[in-house]
Amino acid sequence: MRFLAIMILMTLALLAAVPFVLAYRARSYPSGTPPIHLVHDMDHQARYNPQARSDFFADGRAMRPGVEGTVARQDAVEDDHFHLGIEGDSWAEEIPVAVTAWFVERGKERYQIYCAPCHGYSGHGDGTVAERARELGEEMWTDPTSLHTDSVRAEPAGSLYNSISRGVRTMPGYGYKIPPEDRWAIVAYIRGLQRSQNATAGDIPAEERERLRQAVAEVDS
Repeated sequence: MRFLAIMILMTLALLAAVPFVLAYRARSYPSGTPPIHLVHDMDHQARYNPQARSDFFADGRAMRPGVEGTVARQDAVEDDHFHLGIEGDSWAEEIPVAVTAWFVERGKERYQIYCAPCHGYSGHGDGTVAERARELGEEMWTDPTSLHTDSVRAEPAGSLYNSISRGVRTMPGYGYKIPPEDRWAIVAYIRGLQRSQNATAGDIPAEERERLRQAVAEVDS
């Protein structure tokens, strides 16, 4: 009798462990069986495939034509210069926004958020993301272009704006993230970066050059 009681207790103990073993296995091993949906919500619902037929509409088409007069978001352009960076059939040479100190500062802020990780704070293509990719030897990585090469410096403002909007090579386009005015602000800041890294003494106003000479003379003395 005692032996029977022990066997029953051992059996019950083993059976009690079964749910825990099954739960562990379910969490530890992938399964091809879809999960059980007690409440389906909108995970599974009736829908139409592209080009499918529908008896709900008089013309029998599930895909509905656009509402007359509707303009796609990417086509809602009022000013080609401001929105696309073009004038006629060419890239716009000038920035179509008043370039003020605040505007350039705004461009600096946006540049440091979106551009500096790859192009670097100075624009030489030495950002932290680029440096890390080089260290890892990423085969698919394309080095970001230095913004101070002769070819980039010679690009019209509209071309730079277009590169920010649509991307270049492996660089993604930021048109959907950065508003047009902020893209132009980045262009203005890039122009400032290019000027700062390629400036000559002739770019400094005469009175400022004299002040600098006097400052250097005081240091040397």
